[in-house]
Amino acid sequence: MTRYVYDFIEGNKDLKDLLGGKGANLAEMTRMGLPVPPGFTVTTEACRDYLRTGMMPEGLLGEVERHLHLMQTRTSKTFGDADDPLLLSVRSGAKFSMPGMMETILDIGLNDASVAGLGRQSNDERFAWDSYRRLIQMFGKTVFDVPGEEFESELAAARSTAGVRTDAELSTAQLQDLVYAYKRVFREHAGRDFPQASHEQLFLSIGAVFRSWNAERATLYRRQERIPQDLGTAVNVMAMVFGNRGEDSGSVVAFTRDPATGRRGVYGDYLRNAQGEDVVAGIRNTVGLADLATIDPASHTQLLSIMQRLEQRYRDLCDIEFTIENGKLWMLQTRVGKRTPAAAFVIAAQLVDEGTITLDEALQRVTGEQLALLMFPSFDTAAAPPPLTIGVPASPGASVGAIVFDSAAAAAATGPVILVRRETNPDDLPGMIAAQGILTSRGGKTSHAAVVARGMGKTCVCGADELVIEGDTVTVGGRTLHAGDAISIDGTSGKVYPGSVAVRPSPVVRFFEGELTAHGDPLLSAVQRLMIHADHTARLDVHANADTGADAARARRFGATGVGLCRTEHMFLGERRQLVERLILADDDDERDGALAALLPLQRADFEELFAAMDGLPVTVRLIDPPLHEFLPPLEELTARVARAEALGEDAGRDATLLTAVRRMHEQNPMLGLRGVRLGLVIPGLFAMQVRAIAEAAASRATAGADPRPEIMVPLVGAVQELETVRAEAEAILADVPGAPPILIGTMIEVPRAALTAGQIAVSAEFFSFGTNDLTQMTWGFSRDDVEGAFFGRYIQLGVFAVSPFETIDSDGVGELVSIAVERGRATRPDLTVGVCGEHGGDPASVRFFHTAGLDYVSCSPFRVPVARLEAGRAATGATGSDSR
Repeated sequence: MTRYVYDFIEGNKDLKDLLGGKGANLAEMTRMGLPVPPGFTVTTEACRDYLRTGMMPEGLLGEVERHLHLMQTRTSKTFGDADDPLLLSVRSGAKFSMPGMMETILDIGLNDASVAGLGRQSNDERFAWDSYRRLIQMFGKTVFDVPGEEFESELAAARSTAGVRTDAELSTAQLQDLVYAYKRVFREHAGRDFPQASHEQLFLSIGAVFRSWNAERATLYRRQERIPQDLGTAVNVMAMVFGNRGEDSGSVVAFTRDPATGRRGVYGDYLRNAQGEDVVAGIRNTVGLADLATIDPASHTQLLSIMQRLEQRYRDLCDIEFTIENGKLWMLQTRVGKRTPAAAFVIAAQLVDEGTITLDEALQRVTGEQLALLMFPSFDTAAAPPPLTIGVPASPGASVGAIVFDSAAAAAATGPVILVRRETNPDDLPGMIAAQGILTSRGGKTSHAAVVARGMGKTCVCGADELVIEGDTVTVGGRTLHAGDAISIDGTSGKVYPGSVAVRPSPVVRFFEGELTAHGDPLLSAVQRLMIHADHTARLDVHANADTGADAARARRFGATGVGLCRTEHMFLGERRQLVERLILADDDDERDGALAALLPLQRADFEELFAAMDGLPVTVRLIDPPLHEFLPPLEELTARVARAEALGEDAGRDATLLTAVRRMHEQNPMLGLRGVRLGLVIPGLFAMQVRAIAEAAASRATAGADPRPEIMVPLVGAVQELETVRAEAEAILADVPGAPPILIGTMIEVPRAALTAGQIAVSAEFFSFGTNDLTQMTWGFSRDDVEGAFFGRYIQLGVFAVSPFETIDSDGVGELVSIAVERGRATRPDLTVGVCGEHGGDPASVRFFHTAGLDYVSCSPFRVPVARLEAGRAATGATGSDSR
């Protein structure tokens, strides 16, 4: 039969899968000889069986009885005895810490008879009745779902009647009356009397803690923290020790270092004459651990010794809970403590300095997610007013500015602005670049606004659907704001505030920009040290997605070793749009050639600027990708303008010509239409102009003594014949440009067929770069602009997704296509360079996948470059996921 129960002495800290984090650590402390009350752990496997069947696994209750007998022998007390009862605590304990998410029940074993015995044995009737009321309250809420406010209402009434402020001031008689009131509340809601049989209390409590794994708040927490939903929780049954036994008793929550800053030293809170739940609940003011040295010197000395031993054993910051009962210290829990991102870096560096861990291990103690949080500015929320609304936190940061409602106003503004739109589109790019932040009433984390904002490192809140945007006003909650009014948006929480909230800039970003030095600053010194080691150990290079010289220069300051994606379509916006319109509307070759000739010097200047910023490093230029009709006015807008002109008897002129072109080029699904390589094959001269501009810009830089290293990437190839046709034209042009350096020609793998036929395509491609955004869309059959708001939330709730496949690579599907393409491509061309330039290139979990898949580099937005660098180093040192700290 499967074994479901382990005594504390039988486990160790490495059995978290089976015993949960709390049970494994209780076992470790027991093996170390620390003062841990006797107890046992019911395994996570028992929980999974119970949740699957709704019944206790066969043999479990018998195992519990046997281990309970051992506890009675060790404590010389009997569970259920009326005169000197053994009382138990039942606590949850999953593999990963989920503070406050699941349930705890204390004082199990008390009933109407044993409460009197506890009072006599302890010589403290008040303590006994206080313990009994705690049991009824916890048991009622956890086992029978009695509303907690019902108990709180009775407690408040008892304090009011007694004329006291805290629970600790209630007398024995008043606590007795409170127990009777609690039992009445229990009976009204549970439909039965509070159980008097101690064993029934225990078994019902174990089942309730199992069920708490699926409580709404626990499920939501796991989803947020990306903890698997199928792990289950262990249950820890322990002999009760009491911090509420008088003035020589108390409870402590402590840390071996400051979890907020990482500063060395002992930190914690001590609450006299109280149980641990009282410390966490904040019902009374605590004192610092330094005060314990005066209150109870012996316990303080013992505590310091234990904390030092635990940190040495776990080689990390430890979070500790213990109780002092009548002057005797009992350890109730320890774990590797959670900490702020800043503390994570500082502590990792400290432990290296102390010789406790290696630099490789230090990299595994920090994460890209933590570094990203350190790079965003933040609001001083203590000074913030109540939020107007809360939307989707799409791109972290804190931004303040005047409201503008269109791109032109944002671009023309002389001060900081927030671009407020129902949704954004490529036309809004100039305004998005100019704005401090973007706020939309529609869309989600992968909407256009979100994707572009993250790429630029700008704050963005999307999907704030309470916003009603009309003309130059936005209304929310009965309040109307106008263009020019100040607004503040928090891309980390999704909160939108009226007025200007104070912002604190990120010192880590200023360090990467070269504005601050690390000398003398513990955080910046730790970041610098770990980033240097990450770069030293990483196998993956980190490139940047950059379309301008300024973006490329910033990426280089942030540590990028090349440009993995230059999106040339961004170079055709603004005033150049008219030249694209000329190209689209051309009636003959002469008109088309004229438009291309006008674009050529502009493109050449763009590339010269980019090659200068990245001199000596590779720059991968993607030939124009989106459908050409995106460069024309929208169909609905043109139709309305032409109809208005006709109604007024006016000549629609150019609008009528544009409307004809838009109707001719209109596609039901542009993502699957005339774009990418298809444009180069259908629109004569378009790709040729871009290739010539790249070659001439590189030749110009090389003539000036520089070291340009351009690469040409052909997008959306699905068949090798497409690439062969474009390559032949490109090679002829490159041969025609004097002084041009060698220029590689490769392709973007973003069509599933390209991944499957990678062996054929590699014959004509000198490199692959995976466009995982489109590859994800085409593999799943999703249009990301449409589906996230429509059903992604429900999919995550149902467990279809743990996280959006547009945020983290779908390793089973899209990732498998990547692996297939790498294997087949290199089988044909062993020296094939392979990278990724989709949004996933800056996602920590995805970076680790790409390392395992054997890619040569990842490319991401400049702002995400440090995150990718750190994760590349972590992947090389063996990190497989986000650290539980």
